[in-house]
Amino acid sequence: MTAPHPTVRHKAALALALLPMLLLAGCGGDAATDIGDVDTPSVRYVALGDSYSAAPAVPSSKDDDGCLRSTHNYPSLVAKEWKPDTFVDVTCAGADTADMTRPQYPAIKAQLDAVTSDTDVVTLGLGGNEFNLFFTLVGQCAFVRNQDPTGSPCEEAMNVRGKDKLLTSIAATRGRMVSVVRQIQQSAPEAKVLLVGYPQIVPATGTCPDLLPLADGDYRYGRMVNKALTEMLDEVARATETTYIDLWKATAGHDICADDPWINGQHHDPERGAAYHPFVEEQEAAAAKVLAALEG
Repeated sequence: MTAPHPTVRHKAALALALLPMLLLAGCGGDAATDIGDVDTPSVRYVALGDSYSAAPAVPSSKDDDGCLRSTHNYPSLVAKEWKPDTFVDVTCAGADTADMTRPQYPAIKAQLDAVTSDTDVVTLGLGGNEFNLFFTLVGQCAFVRNQDPTGSPCEEAMNVRGKDKLLTSIAATRGRMVSVVRQIQQSAPEAKVLLVGYPQIVPATGTCPDLLPLADGDYRYGRMVNKALTEMLDEVARATETTYIDLWKATAGHDICADDPWINGQHHDPERGAAYHPFVEEQEAAAAKVLAALEG
């Protein structure tokens, strides 16, 4: 289990060290005047990411800036339990690595602008929108299902001159993600950075075309792509010496086709979650993993 980051630990220790002084301050007027001016350290938490961190349609979802953030996404759940002094959630549906350094919409700033030098903790959930990865998997792959319902038409379509288009995209995303993490580390050198992975979306066995309309053979392919994305993010965390939050293991048995799914299928549910996006149960599992990393 990852140890608490030195900055967070140092601030907690300093606050404890100041406590006896603050108590003694009540014993004398002059001391109270001097010690009362001492500020205890504050903690700033910034959440960056895409729709799997924003959790659109998970009650209740806000749409004041187009980002569809839920008040029960995992960053909000972490902040509610952990109680940082400052919590800034700039996660946004549709975000990719380019939106870390440029405004995704005219009304909002680049996400990295929220990472200031006094930031103590950053969570980052990103990577699935690079090269239209998710859109291709749940959009284009579903579209070609009728070409060969029992075959693997999507996998065949993604094979370009002997190379798989989606797996190649994931490999190329690695460098982009490393760059984002490095920029976070430069902006907030003392911050603990937690890279949050993606959940299990496609089942290991079985099919559920009413919820995930892939051709039978493309379920195996879709799961391979799903897993490759999480493995790439794990590699990024190790390469940048950051903490990886493994949601693959945490969501086992809760894919779209499961009896107890934590990921919605193709039908948008305004009461629970957007199509192909997490339900609150998945966000609660993610929050628990993040909290364990912060407190462990």
